[in-house]
Amino acid sequence: MESYGYAAPSSVAETVALLASSAEQGQATQILAGGTDVLVQMRSAGHQARTIIDIKSLAETNRLEVNADGIYIGAAIPSAVINETRALQEALPGLLEAADLIGSTQIQGRATICGNLCNASPAGDSIPAMIAAGAVCDIATSSGSRQVPVEDFLVGVGKNALAPGEFLLGLRLPMPSANTKDAYLRFTPRTEMDIAVAGVGVSLTVTDGLCTDARIAIGAVAPTAKLVSAAAEAILGTDLNEAAVHAAGEACKAAASPISDKRGTAEYRRKVVAVLCRRAIGVAKQRIQGS
Repeated sequence: MESYGYAAPSSVAETVALLASSAEQGQATQILAGGTDVLVQMRSAGHQARTIIDIKSLAETNRLEVNADGIYIGAAIPSAVINETRALQEALPGLLEAADLIGSTQIQGRATICGNLCNASPAGDSIPAMIAAGAVCDIATSSGSRQVPVEDFLVGVGKNALAPGEFLLGLRLPMPSANTKDAYLRFTPRTEMDIAVAGVGVSLTVTDGLCTDARIAIGAVAPTAKLVSAAAEAILGTDLNEAAVHAAGEACKAAASPISDKRGTAEYRRKVVAVLCRRAIGVAKQRIQGS
């Protein structure tokens, strides 16, 4: 393994300055928040030496707020913490279901959903759930910060929208209303400890029996997780009847552009993502109804 540098800045400004100066000098860097993926990547073939920049101790990345004004999940908040936060369990059960699929219980004690997002894996479980919940990236920059919706943060396989000198501080999410609930479902060949063949995140708002708002996102069936507006449009204004829900599933199927590999063919993944969409809508609907 090549030699690595290590730095633990004491402020956001210091972190941004270190990232910027390293970029100017052509020196590779990598942010460490949870570190569960960083340690694996360090041992991967072709992974070049770099300076690991530890942001675990920054106050901003350890911020966790859940109130009527909205939700903030800092980049260094482990999955185990959000999974045990009662207010989040009530507000975003779908996002927590997705976070609970990332690694084992031991891994979740350190792994973060922000790290899962920055890795930009097409099969990252938490990402479709973030998109469905309307999450927005809070990005530290040299001039302050900028906000980018999660669906726009993903630009390719393993690639995100962070520019040199920037890093992810955390996620902002709207506080769902009482008649809004989310759900996340995935399919894997094994029951656990596996990556998704297909995944779907759904958030629904139902008022007086009709769907008045919806966000539906798919994962593991395209180069990036993606928001499927056509799927949401298929159920808006309906009572979530069978025909409308079927149309939403077909929209997810049409939006998918999967590959074929040993874990499933492209056509199989398209069929599965449609089924998952229909089922996730059903789960979110049941949660709104309180059943």
